[in-house]
Amino acid sequence: MLVQAFRSLGLPGSVLRHVQVKERERGYDEATMVESFVILNAVGGECVDDLEQLRQDRGLAEMIGHEIPSPAAGRKFLNEFHEAEKIEQAKRQRRPGQIAYIPEESAALAGLGRVNEELVRNLGQRCPEQRTATVDQDATLIESHKREALRSYEGERGYQPMLAVWAEMDVILADEFRDGNVTAMMEPLTVAQRAFAALPETVTSLYYRGDSACHEARLVNWLRDPQRADGPQGFIGFAISARMSPALHAAILRLPEAAWQEYGPPSPTGVWSCAEVDFVPAEKYEQKDLQPLRYVALRIQPRQEGLFGDGSRVKHFAILSNMEQWSPAQLIQWQREKAGTIEAIHDVVKNELAGGVMPSKYFGANAAWLRLAVLSHNVMTALKRLALPPEMLPARPKRLRFLLFHTAGRWVHHARTQVLRLATSAGHIAVWRNAQRLLAVPT
Repeated sequence: MLVQAFRSLGLPGSVLRHVQVKERERGYDEATMVESFVILNAVGGECVDDLEQLRQDRGLAEMIGHEIPSPAAGRKFLNEFHEAEKIEQAKRQRRPGQIAYIPEESAALAGLGRVNEELVRNLGQRCPEQRTATVDQDATLIESHKREALRSYEGERGYQPMLAVWAEMDVILADEFRDGNVTAMMEPLTVAQRAFAALPETVTSLYYRGDSACHEARLVNWLRDPQRADGPQGFIGFAISARMSPALHAAILRLPEAAWQEYGPPSPTGVWSCAEVDFVPAEKYEQKDLQPLRYVALRIQPRQEGLFGDGSRVKHFAILSNMEQWSPAQLIQWQREKAGTIEAIHDVVKNELAGGVMPSKYFGANAAWLRLAVLSHNVMTALKRLALPPEMLPARPKRLRFLLFHTAGRWVHHARTQVLRLATSAGHIAVWRNAQRLLAVPT
């Protein structure tokens, strides 16, 4: 069923168009390799060596029409995405005193990204009723003890990739693999541009949410400009957590008590309240030809006399936005909902798919490994939206394995026919038959 969803979305042809690795006289083509890694992620494999377990299942090979590649072939395929020249070029282009860098993607890795973009557009066109797209963007830490892994701001070694998610559809629009010492606030605009470029033409309403790492001048200017370059034209409504500058904090402290209104349900631990802040910062992203941004403050006061961990008695946060129609409470609530989308997908990619264990010392191979996990997540989302019952829509990969993927069966050859005998209920078999009907595979 998963492989049929992969092929129904036209991904084999997309891979062959966009992903070309070094020429091979024999072996698997790129589409077969990508499909095999998607299967590996879907069934719970965590490393390249787990391909060997799939190779031992002869019934699986007969059902999908090809054998699973060996771990050695899998490693060789991943290594083809690495180009050491890109790393050295990024190092040479660093400004004086700059340590972190983001290398340009190899042609094969960029092609794999275009495969994911075509998947998203295809899915969006097959779900034309979804005309709103909220892009949630954030980075996540992937711990790794490899010598090549660099230390993050928290001190441990690892990598810090950035993802952008279409919240309403639960699909990943764009990803950028980064070293652990690359902060989330470094060049977030690139990922945002890729994310909006991946959206289908059926989407008519655009929104964006981000944390304080996305409070960056180039990104904010790009979002608020209706004639933005390298992006969709028109209004993009956004709400971004503001970095608390001394000037903004002082403006919040000057607010009279009457300006604050209670936010959220009563809490036994503290009183939450919000207020509009009359604040125009002096940073360079405030352009004269654009309307000033809206700032909304959130205040948290403990009910009992006490201190927060940093010694303060009151906590202040703020959001900047270009949307005027919502009340402060509505805007804060909507912006905070991104934690239920982007953070959940980070958890799925790292802990329920193979994205949390890097397989190689090579940067490009690890970037391809993560992008294959992203592709796997999106294929499973497409399977749920296009072919499974509505009650399975919230199911994460672990639950899909429990309900569907790990069903015991026997592949039988008899009287010139092939039969799949499944050890499951008639209800589950009906689900599979209906999915076969809905997932038409293009010739």
